[in-house]
Order: sequence, then structure tokens, then C-alpha cells
Amino acid sequence: MTSIGLSTGLSTHVSTQASTAAKRKVLISGASIAGPALAYWLNRSGFAVTVVEKAGALRDGGYPIDVRGTAIEVVRRMGILPRLRDAHIDSRRCTFLDADGSEVASLSPHAVAGGVEGRDLEVRRGDLAAALYAVVRDDVEFLFDDSIDTLDQYGQGVDVTFHSGRRRTFDLVVGADGMHSHTRESLFGPEEQFHRHLGYCFAIFTMPNTFGLSREVVLWNTPGKAAALYAVGDNDELHAFLTFHQPEPPFGALRSPDAQRDLVATVFAGAGWEVPGMVDAMRDADDLFFDTAGQIRMPHWSKGRVALVGDAAYAPSFLTGQGSSLALVGAYMLANALAANRDHTAAFAAYERGARGFVAMNQALVDNGGATLFPTTVRALEQRNTMLRDLVTMPSATVRPAYSALALPEFAPLPMNS
Repeated sequence: MTSIGLSTGLSTHVSTQASTAAKRKVLISGASIAGPALAYWLNRSGFAVTVVEKAGALRDGGYPIDVRGTAIEVVRRMGILPRLRDAHIDSRRCTFLDADGSEVASLSPHAVAGGVEGRDLEVRRGDLAAALYAVVRDDVEFLFDDSIDTLDQYGQGVDVTFHSGRRRTFDLVVGADGMHSHTRESLFGPEEQFHRHLGYCFAIFTMPNTFGLSREVVLWNTPGKAAALYAVGDNDELHAFLTFHQPEPPFGALRSPDAQRDLVATVFAGAGWEVPGMVDAMRDADDLFFDTAGQIRMPHWSKGRVALVGDAAYAPSFLTGQGSSLALVGAYMLANALAANRDHTAAFAAYERGARGFVAMNQALVDNGGATLFPTTVRALEQRNTMLRDLVTMPSATVRPAYSALALPEFAPLPMNS
């Protein structure tokens, strides 16, 4: 595997040390974004890495996600930036509509979301996952269609019992298993104590592109409700989003797809534009994903020999557009800390010191993200529309400092006593 971002001499030094020392064994739960990224960097540092994923295979396709700022440097150092550039969606227009379907404003996506045109990336989630998997699959053990049942920590390691019944012992375990992390719940307790509900629910699904949309997003709003159609390239399929204000999380619906469909249909009953057809398509969709917009905020991201990374530790919510970027940067920072510190306690502390400020800045983006995209009152919607019209007449750079707030350290060589 080609080493990107390190000198050839350092790469040789790392691999030589790794081969002459007993490799530390790490289990990563989750094979979406943070998990494979962490696996790459840990493998590069001489760890023996196993990734367990409850899905039967890598998940392909999926809705578009953004990779921006500091995260661009992570994928560059991994050597996958050219592949992701080839997969770049390059949306060209974002059109906002009023309740009756009339146009409010049509803007470049960068004017709305921020970022740097020509440098930042927008790719399908599955394309990013596939690129990450491609650079680790030959060097890392993957256990698909399995998951962690129990973790039993003791002085020198972690005994893991898998759902399949197999049992293994690892030096360290990392939960990269998403916002509703089973690893986090088993170690730290119920999600509710770390979940900050942001007041919205959303449903995502695919439907036929019968609208002639191409490389664009169309967003319809009324107070507290929004519907969006997202055309990736010239595809004959659209990603559809139905988002609505919900002051308290509908915990019952989170566990029942039928209840989710009923809730969304009830909320959008009588809505205009193309919403009735979208609700019908949602009823028939076999890929419906429903969740609340929320963040995970934790005082610590590790306990003993187990740490969390990505959404499991600090989900920022889709309102920030930074979930995948935080996952990539967090994986790099955790692996770097483990490479630099033989003692896991010191490594986990260094990981938090290095990444927490960046995480906090990006989570704070939500404080205006929701209000901008999904106003909940007539007045707020009017103010948002006025702001959008001003952006049309006076285009301005909206690069958000949070995206690039962290300067990546050079990746640490293994300590000599590894």
C-alpha cells in the first residue's frame, strides 16, 4: 500500500518496527466512515486491526455528503483524494421555493452551505465508504454480518463476545458505530444522557426523477416543514428529504418504520408543491431512513481501553453538514495519538485535547444551520428568504472558519519502545 504524506524513510522505519514488535490488537466496531479511516491509520502505525460490521456487506449508494476543510487534508494524506475528485457530484444550483411552489431564490450550493468551490467535495456516502475500504481491505480483517455483544475489560485487554458467538481478546476497542452507538450505550449508558435533540425529524428515501432535475437541489419550505429533491448528476433517481419541526423526539416512531411513515404523512397532510407525490413515494420506498436531528455531546470519549470516534462520540447532526468531515479528522487524530503514545490512557487524553476544540466549533454551526434551512415561524421564514435574495444580488464568500479550524499534525512515528 502506498504511503502518502510520509517520507519513504519514515514509512520503512514504521513497518520495520511493526514487524519486530508484538502488534497491538485493536477492534473497531463500524465500517462506514470513521471505522475504515481509523483502520487505515492504525494499520499504517503497525497495529493489527479488526473491523466488525453488523451489515452483511459494505453499504453502497446513499445520499450525498460533504468533505471539507481539514478533512480534505486527511483524504489527501490517505491517497484517495483523486478517486473522490472523480466521484465529486458537482451540484450547480440550489433553488428555494415558497409554499405555493414559486421560486424565492436560486443560488450556487457554496453560497448556501459555505466551503470552497473547486476544493471541497460532495460525494455519495457510499462512494466515500468504498474509497476508504479499498485502501484497507487487503491489510485489515473485516468481520461483516456480526457485531459486539459484550465487552469485558480487565487489566491487560478487552474480552469481546460477538453476536455470532465467537470470542476474541483485544488490547483496545473503538466504537465507530454511529450516533446510536451500541458500544457507547454498553459502556457509558443510555443515549438520552448524551443526545441533544435539535428540534427536527427527517425522512430520506429515493424516488424516480420525473421532474427533469439535474445536478441540483430544490427545497420547498413552509414554517416548520421542508421538502427537498436532490438530483445527483443526471440520474433517473432522486434523493428525497422530508424534514419537520418536532420539539420532542418521537421515540416510539424511531423503532417502527410503519409509525415513521404514518408520522411523516400526518405532518405533511395538505402540503402543496410536489409534497403529496413525495409522501406517496415514501410509502413505497424500500430504503427509507428516518431519524431525529441531534448531536452527541459527551464529557469524555473513552473509558478504560475503549474509545469512541465519529458520530458515536460527537455526532454534529446533518444541519452542520460536517458529520463525515468530523469522522475523518477524528479518526486521524485518534490514530495519531495512539501511534505517539504507547500508553492508551495517555493516547486517549491526547486525542481529546487535540480534537475537542475542532469538534466544538463544528457542532456550534448548528446554532444557525437549522434556522437558515428550516425556519419554524412565518417571520423567520420571511427573514431567511430576504437573506437568500440578498445573496443572489450580492454573492459573498461564506467559508466557515470551523471547517479548517484544525491544522493536522504530522503523523507520529511509532515510539521506540513499541
